[in-house]
Amino acid sequence: MPFPSTLPASRIPDPMDAPPLRWGVLGSGWIARQFIASTRAHTLQVFHAVGSRSREKAESFAEEWNIAIAHASYEALVCDPDVDVIYVTTPHNMHFAHVKLALEAGKHVLVEKPMTMTYAQGKELAGLAQTKRLFLAEALWTYFLPKFDVLQQVFDSGCLGEIKSIHTEYGEYFARDHRIFEPKLAGGPLLDLGTYPLSLITKLMGVPTRMAGLKQMDQSGVHGQISLVMENMSGNQATLATTLYGLTPTNAAIVGTLGTVQFRSEFNLPGPFRILSADGSIVLDYNEPRGRHFEGLFYEAAEVARCIAEGKTQTDCRPLSQTLNMLEALDKIVETLSIDYSASV
Repeated sequence: MPFPSTLPASRIPDPMDAPPLRWGVLGSGWIARQFIASTRAHTLQVFHAVGSRSREKAESFAEEWNIAIAHASYEALVCDPDVDVIYVTTPHNMHFAHVKLALEAGKHVLVEKPMTMTYAQGKELAGLAQTKRLFLAEALWTYFLPKFDVLQQVFDSGCLGEIKSIHTEYGEYFARDHRIFEPKLAGGPLLDLGTYPLSLITKLMGVPTRMAGLKQMDQSGVHGQISLVMENMSGNQATLATTLYGLTPTNAAIVGTLGTVQFRSEFNLPGPFRILSADGSIVLDYNEPRGRHFEGLFYEAAEVARCIAEGKTQTDCRPLSQTLNMLEALDKIVETLSIDYSASV
């Protein structure tokens, strides 16, 4: 496969052209606020209702974000006939129950990552959605970005050759009162930060067949940081490191026999990357400003709206097969490192 002389253009349609759907927000945490702000600024989507565990919380959130309807329970939200799609934003250990609640009520669902705590839970929800002909997707927003559509075309072209290794890391600093330090909420970096590098690894190399690693426990009772090396059935390798103790470059490199992808800012955010031929003689640059949630979350909202309007039950940006592969790999990491989530059950 000849190395390209230019990068392909993104095929992502204008988010403003996505048909407006009426969204119900299940949960009222930080990511829900980011999602609403980004989606309202860049699309025509409508946030019609919010549901919380109490009327007080629901009404407060609805007033803050100018949402018409506040439901005092999640059950009331998913049964609202004027809601087209539910966005589930509750803590990780609650995803399975809340997605199932919405699907059983006949609602399409976008759920924050990871979709569930285990592969078995994810497989059950995927099966339920397909049986009921409802849309279901994991809101791993990286793969909805224009830069990843460009990368997907590069991957599909085969110009990188066989992908031999993927090197990933992601670290952030969190104050001690953050939920990530709470064992009852399935805390620790793996299910938060770690889903970004792990999803990239499983997307490109499949579910690892073997892995080894280390974890360091935090005084709060959650794992504070982990490091892993993995291989797939072909013996190709990947590394993953994630920590909640401080900021890291959050970078990645994808090494193929014919070419390498180097990210020039955080790999999971809007921003630039570079592709080099194996000998470094050809360099292709993808240039866009570095962005964060406000500059990127709306792409997944627009894609969900397009898919539902077209009668699709999943999205090519983050198909359920890739979500399930990541969940299977998460199961293996939990077993390999003896990570205990029993407090969150």
